[in-house]
Amino acid sequence: MLNIYDFTLEELKRRLHPPFRAKQLYHWLYHRYEEEFEKMHNLSKELRQKLTQDYSATLTKVIREEVSEDGSRKYLFQTHDGLTYEAVLLKMKEKKEDEEGRIIEGEKYTICVSSQVGCKVGCSFCFTAKGGFVRNLSAGEIVYQIVALKRLNALAPEKRVNIVYMGMGEPLDNFENLIQAIRILSELDGLSISTKRQTISTSGIAPKIEKLGALDLGVQLAISLHAVDDELRTRLIPMNKAYNIASIIEAVRRFPIDSRKRVMFEYLVIKGVNDDEKSAKTLLKLLNGIKSKVNLIYFNPHEGSEFERPLESKMVAFQKYLIDRGLLCTIRESKGIDISAACGQLREKIIKEENCGNR
Repeated sequence: MLNIYDFTLEELKRRLHPPFRAKQLYHWLYHRYEEEFEKMHNLSKELRQKLTQDYSATLTKVIREEVSEDGSRKYLFQTHDGLTYEAVLLKMKEKKEDEEGRIIEGEKYTICVSSQVGCKVGCSFCFTAKGGFVRNLSAGEIVYQIVALKRLNALAPEKRVNIVYMGMGEPLDNFENLIQAIRILSELDGLSISTKRQTISTSGIAPKIEKLGALDLGVQLAISLHAVDDELRTRLIPMNKAYNIASIIEAVRRFPIDSRKRVMFEYLVIKGVNDDEKSAKTLLKLLNGIKSKVNLIYFNPHEGSEFERPLESKMVAFQKYLIDRGLLCTIRESKGIDISAACGQLREKIIKEENCGNR
């Protein structure tokens, strides 16, 4: 059985006859969020039967939801082969109304999606690494995260959202499926999410950064740097042995960036590990000449971790050092702390519950 969300519009046109039926199907999938082919009444009975026989829109389903006090919603998906992965809906801004209650600006949302079940990178601070790597997600399994979250939260198809590939897994380690998903999500007849609204976060597979840049899709790039010297970065991200900081920075320098955009460098701040002024000074030198923005992230404590959340004063001092010297720097507001916020945490919690129930 094929996943209907695996295909671009052009691919479906080659599979369905007459080809214009593909556009109708796309409308049902991405504008009506319909998952049952039998309910797509403007398709012929013969075509609906063929779709039901050959394809499925329900190979993945949501099996758990957690809601934070700040409005963040984390979802656990289950695949047709019983595996689980996560996605998160983040409300970045509340809607604004005038004195008469008219909406002058709508809510703004970001959807954080996964690209793999588990992860190969094995970052020492990451909860996903505890579960090891299982398999890549298909393009359709990536795409369905967006469809499901928009449907479950009654977000209109035309409602603009930002997508960040920052969930479970290393996106560039699942390169072909990632690119296919980006193309499907940006289809004008589908969800029409511009590539400029899609950000790929990578731990730094330098050759894949260059390969992505060569495609010139218009996507945004975020580098999970987290350290400014190879010794510490290798401790935090073992993959640094293969792709060290210098190779990553060189690949970034060649990456095509929209004149209005910047490369994001994510820096997970860990108490007593990388939160000192010396690190800030070295980071400033590393990024010299790159149109960049640094996003400081509080380490989110989780069970079994050796690391601790940094002091707010340290975060502010680190940010001030960079800003005072001309480098754009923000502190990411922590969201979902009261739920299973760390990537992979909800998945591991459910696995533990199931194991306890089977004893």
